[in-house]
Amino acid sequence: MRKPIKITLGAATLVALVLVLMYFKDANSKSIIEYETQVPFYTSLNTNVVATGKLNPEDEIELKPQVTGIVDMIYVEEGDMIQKGDLIAKIRVVPNEQSLTSAKSRINSSKLSYENSKRLFERSKELFNKGVISKQDYENSELSLNQANESYIEAQNVFKIIKQGSLSGGGSANTNIVAQISGTILEIPVREGNQVIESNNFNAGTTIATVADMSIMIFEGQVDEAEVGKLEEGKEIKVVLGALGEEEFPSKLTFVAPKGIEANGAVQFKIKADVEIPTSKVRAGYSANAIIEIENKENSLCIKESLIQFNRFTEKPFVEILNDEGLRFNDEIVKQTINNEETKLLIEDEEEIKNDNQKVAIIKPSKEPQEIYQRAYNMLSKGNYEAAEVAFIKFIKDFSDHSLTSNAYYWLGETFYVRKNYIQAAQNFAAGYKKFPKGSKASSKIWRNPNRRYMRV
Repeated sequence: MRKPIKITLGAATLVALVLVLMYFKDANSKSIIEYETQVPFYTSLNTNVVATGKLNPEDEIELKPQVTGIVDMIYVEEGDMIQKGDLIAKIRVVPNEQSLTSAKSRINSSKLSYENSKRLFERSKELFNKGVISKQDYENSELSLNQANESYIEAQNVFKIIKQGSLSGGGSANTNIVAQISGTILEIPVREGNQVIESNNFNAGTTIATVADMSIMIFEGQVDEAEVGKLEEGKEIKVVLGALGEEEFPSKLTFVAPKGIEANGAVQFKIKADVEIPTSKVRAGYSANAIIEIENKENSLCIKESLIQFNRFTEKPFVEILNDEGLRFNDEIVKQTINNEETKLLIEDEEEIKNDNQKVAIIKPSKEPQEIYQRAYNMLSKGNYEAAEVAFIKFIKDFSDHSLTSNAYYWLGETFYVRKNYIQAAQNFAAGYKKFPKGSKASSKIWRNPNRRYMRV
């Protein structure tokens, strides 16, 4: 009985051993790395330029006085609707004492000159009638009298203007401030009793009120020099007002500045656009953004930008594609495009991923150090040197003290060595040796270094 039992136990042990071996075989046959993948999708892509600026009335004027004086009365308030010709304010003239004294002195001087010229003319007239002087001398005397009279009258008029504000005495033409356009009173920066200064060639003058036609609004903003070449006058755009809950309003681009202005190291170009906005909802000076569509691609094959990787040296984007043959590096399949809702990447070569025989998906990198290292090594073994370079650099940066980092330095140097970039290869071999002198690849780094005779470790 003992022998059959032994045979049975042996057979059971053999079967269990076979099952264990089969289990480990199946487990080891699986890929070390399980990648999370995402499938490309079709969508619409819009490339937009966003210009920041403000919303302002197209017709806006400042009302200024023609005389210097004191604000006697203001007949309107901010926000009032007015018509052209309406009375806005009245200015009371306050004469300047120095100017008055100077004007009086000029009157007296002109009067004396006039009286003297009058006496000389009467004497010349008497002599001319007696035939003592010529007709030319007589006419010269008459001309001097007329000139002296004009100077006298002008001096009197200047005195009246300084004292009263006008020649008539009422001063309505100069002291009454009236609206030059119909619209809305935006601002009244002065109050009754404030002194104001007249507007002339030498002085801008004091603003009594600002009036604007709110029925016609324009957007005024700036765009960067990199985008201005893509803009065309007459193009339909959208203006977004944050004060109205990000509401969009149709607009038309009417002006693109021919000359840029440098500000904070960047060159900006001014743009303007007519905006269709209900007058009841708008206020002058609202901050606004103009959305200008530059390019539109319908039904485009895309992937999310979060899946893209960049070569730090070439700054060229790349993705990895998983198919039946395994992981494949590709740096030509995508180009960057900006969407106004979500940033995506446009797949440039659609035929690369349309083959039904391929299980195409975009790789989302793993977070486990061993998997990331193995992934980089697989790229290297398949001759994908640029992708391996980027992967090893990222591994060294993210896991500087990991047990595999010493090897990562070696294989990073190898990616340069096989491409005959011996300087960078030497730099990475040396860096790995210095940081990990007792690492498993330390001796290999010295032997492989093309500049090993001159290495200082």
